[in-house]
Parts: sequence; structure tokens; C-alpha cells
Amino acid sequence: MKIGYARVSTLDQNLSLQIDALKDAGCELIYQEKISGKVKERPELVEMFSKLRKGDIVVVWKLDRLGRSLKDLIHLVSKMQELEVSFLSIQDAINTDTATGRFTFNIFASLAEFEREIISERTKAGLIAARARGRMGGRPPGFTKDTISKIKAVKVLYDKNDKAMVEIAKDLSISRASAYRFLEIAKQWDIEKLKS
Repeated sequence: MKIGYARVSTLDQNLSLQIDALKDAGCELIYQEKISGKVKERPELVEMFSKLRKGDIVVVWKLDRLGRSLKDLIHLVSKMQELEVSFLSIQDAINTDTATGRFTFNIFASLAEFEREIISERTKAGLIAARARGRMGGRPPGFTKDTISKIKAVKVLYDKNDKAMVEIAKDLSISRASAYRFLEIAKQWDIEKLKS
């Protein structure tokens, strides 16, 4: 069975073009969604996956209608392959039922893996360089976003040099010992790059 998936990003956009193309491609069932691709939860997509059966073909008008990113797209198509479901993108001429379509998709997967490895290598190199300069990168292990915010606040208030540590601790509702500990952490870690 051919099952279509159509999506537009905003409520005022129209699905008609995609739906017509999906019907022309022979889709018997079409799931429609008016939601940004950046939104993680897409109810119609989840519903479609729950109904997929071995031998079905998922059809989209264009690749970007299905996935938010290359990584997301590869994840979704891999899930289809696990279910023994084929995938067809009309505009991109990708059909995983054909050798060429599978080859094209494997190239995408390889590029995504290559990109992840490059990002990982750059991150490791950056951390090594930061440590060589006596700084730590990333988020200190085991700290919550709230704690990171307080670490930053302690450093900022301490650097202003207009309050004693007792006052800083009181303002942030932490103990004086925690305030001193947070200040030491702020000195070791690259405080500007901490993600709170």
C-alpha cells in the first residue's frame, strides 16, 4: 500500500500541491500535518509509523517534508527499512525500492556520519586547546542548568567587586561555601561557553 505524508510549516500554508502529487503517485492514504519541521513531536507522522506494515511504500513530495535535518531523515528512513517499508521522494527521485535509490540514500548516511565525526574531532581539539591554556570546556559534569546559572552569577557578582561573598551567597540563596566553590569552578571552566 502506498501511504503519503504531507507537511507544511505554518497554518496559512497550503497542502494542496503536495496532496495532488501524492494522489498522482497512487497514495491510498495520506497523512497531513501543519507543523514546523523543527517541532520534535509530529502526531501525524507518529500515527503513520504506527500503521506501517511490511511491503508498504511511504511517499513524500520532497525530502524536507519528512525530515527536519539529514540526521533526522536518515533515522526515519532507517526505521522504515527495519519495518521492511520502502520510501519514495517524488521531487528528489529517490526510491529505496531501487538499487540507485538505496545507493543515493547510503551516500546521505555516509555524509551524515562523516559530518558527526568532523564535529566530534573539532570539539575534542577545542577541549584539548582549552585545557592547554588552563581552562575547561563544556558543562561541568553533574551540574544542572540552575547550578550553571548560579556559577555564572557568582563570577559576575564577584568580578564587580562591590559585594562581599556572604552577600553574593545570600542574594543567590546558596551557602557561602557553595559561593566560594562556584567561584573556583568558574575560574577552571570557560564560563562564557557554559551552556545553562
